[in-house]
Amino acid sequence: MIHLAGFTCCLGGVALYLLTRSTGRDIKSITRVYQLKDLEQLVEVESKVVPLIIAVSGDVGSETPIKCEHSYVLGVFLKRTAEQQVLRRNWRFSWVRNSTLMQPMTKEVPWYLDDGTGRVNVDVSQGELGLALTVGSDVFEKAEPVSLVQGALGYLKGFKILGVRHVERVVPIGTPLTVVGEAVRDGMGNVRIQKPEQGPFYVTYIPLDQLISKLGDLSRRFKYASMGLTVLGVILISKPVIEYILKRIEDTLERRRRQFALKRVVDAAARRAKPVTGGSNSIYPLEFVLCSSNM
Repeated sequence: MIHLAGFTCCLGGVALYLLTRSTGRDIKSITRVYQLKDLEQLVEVESKVVPLIIAVSGDVGSETPIKCEHSYVLGVFLKRTAEQQVLRRNWRFSWVRNSTLMQPMTKEVPWYLDDGTGRVNVDVSQGELGLALTVGSDVFEKAEPVSLVQGALGYLKGFKILGVRHVERVVPIGTPLTVVGEAVRDGMGNVRIQKPEQGPFYVTYIPLDQLISKLGDLSRRFKYASMGLTVLGVILISKPVIEYILKRIEDTLERRRRQFALKRVVDAAARRAKPVTGGSNSIYPLEFVLCSSNM
């Protein structure tokens, strides 16, 4: 189990390290465009060699914006949801509010970014957007009144329709956005930004400076996490070896302590066994005699 956990931590560290390098390459590969009027010349020069990944900022615009059905908000992406709300009688004969989500409807139109110096078309679908849409309208439409007979039947069945809640979420016209993607020319020769086959792609409300700083912080966090997981994995994998080495060291020290203690006992016994000479007769100490008799 320890080996498996250590191996998993090492694999996680390697994965985070590769993600760190990928994020670092993404940051270095981004060419920042400060003014959209310079984009035409930039694409003409650099896109012939390698795919040109750029970062631009501007306000959302469209020639044919979508108008919300329940408000005057104009946008380029629209997601409309409907939620039917009803009252149901439970087994305690109390009325409980329930809701049922109906099939959502989405719309989108061609759009561009405009920073005041120029504009660039953005070829990004709503599925690739990844943005939290702004609520354009939130309206509750009450159910039409029913007849007395229908109301009585609904009461007996324990079911009553309250109405439908309509919510429209959009990316409004004039919303400041930052887009990181590949700059290419379309069939008409106009420059557009699209999602690259390989490389960074972001559509966000965050300003460009904050986005680059956030990507740098994320790369550093991945790096530290990679180092931590790798060290932990090495420790877990080498734990049995470390325990074995420490056990051998402990056994060696214990053996030396016993040898030293035995040597001290032998030296002490030798000193006690030395005869006491007094004239021609040798007299052994009483302790040695008692010890010899016991043996």
